[in-house]
Amino acid sequence: MSELGKIITELQVNGISSTPKKGNRGRKGGAGPSDHRALTIEGKTVMVPVYNHVSKKSNYQLSEEPDGQFILQNSEDSNIKELSTTKEPSFYSLKTKDGIPYKSIALLHSKNVLATTILQKCIRFKHREESCQFCAIEQSLENEQTIVRKTPDQIAEVAEAAVRLDGIKQLVMTTGTPNSSDRGARIMAEAAKAVKAKVDIPIQGQCEPPDNPIWFRKMKDSGVDSLGMHLEVVEEKIRKKILPGKSEISLERYYKAFEESVSVFGRGEVSTYLLAGLGDSKESLINCSKKLISIGVYPFIVPFVPIAGTPLEHHPSPSTDFMIDIYQSVSQLLNEGNIKSDEMSAGCAKCGACSALSLFEN
Repeated sequence: MSELGKIITELQVNGISSTPKKGNRGRKGGAGPSDHRALTIEGKTVMVPVYNHVSKKSNYQLSEEPDGQFILQNSEDSNIKELSTTKEPSFYSLKTKDGIPYKSIALLHSKNVLATTILQKCIRFKHREESCQFCAIEQSLENEQTIVRKTPDQIAEVAEAAVRLDGIKQLVMTTGTPNSSDRGARIMAEAAKAVKAKVDIPIQGQCEPPDNPIWFRKMKDSGVDSLGMHLEVVEEKIRKKILPGKSEISLERYYKAFEESVSVFGRGEVSTYLLAGLGDSKESLINCSKKLISIGVYPFIVPFVPIAGTPLEHHPSPSTDFMIDIYQSVSQLLNEGNIKSDEMSAGCAKCGACSALSLFEN
């Protein structure tokens, strides 16, 4: 077992109750890793919950010593690991010509990943009984942290600055699901084309399976290098409970879309999120991962992190042992299937900051 992997799993499950103000503070609410903060542990940058109710109860604290070193301590006050915080990126200080802050268009994830939610609304979010119960996509709109729709030119402008000023290595684009049959593939393609015209950076696009598989080729031809289509939950009863609207898209439809997209993007260039801790058994998550890997899809296993303000804000996090058991089994399947996160062009699995899975791969 990876000792570093075990420590990071423990932190991602339990969070940290207090952290210094120094560095990039992360954010609360919104799409993507919310209520988290990026921390670097022995050279590995990971996202750790610091703003939700789970982290408030955590026995772990991060303190800054007089010499500037960061020390992680538990309730017994024993030193566990030295850490560092990531820096606030330079592009955060810039604005577009019409006065929109760059950080309202895209954010730094981990230490070198730029992420944007192109459309900050979803057709299912209007009615909480239909929305994904963990989702906080429109919270950042309510908090005026972002704008509803980022244009291709805006995303390209921020991407160019982030690469030039902060050494950004990849771009991840996601979206709320629009009321269209392409499920967001069109705006992915438009944004990717604009970005690639301005800066050479690997891009992952994330959306639900489009009705017509021709969109996979259109996204690829426009500059999307890697694709994410996220299952999140796999057992049917749990899907209907956690993803009441999205569960109308059957697992069979997803698997067909995975096959169609792998034929375009290539084996290992398509990934999916699987959120552990929402009710799926270890066996279900492992068996699903086995099927995905056989198709050529990377199953990105992530511990569920409850986000404040969502219906699941008080849902418990999974245990460290539960996560490690899954990581060990799925990493073995990945090795047997010769699919590796670090060989992916771009995306959440390539970044790996929200999960310890990649530390178990080798």
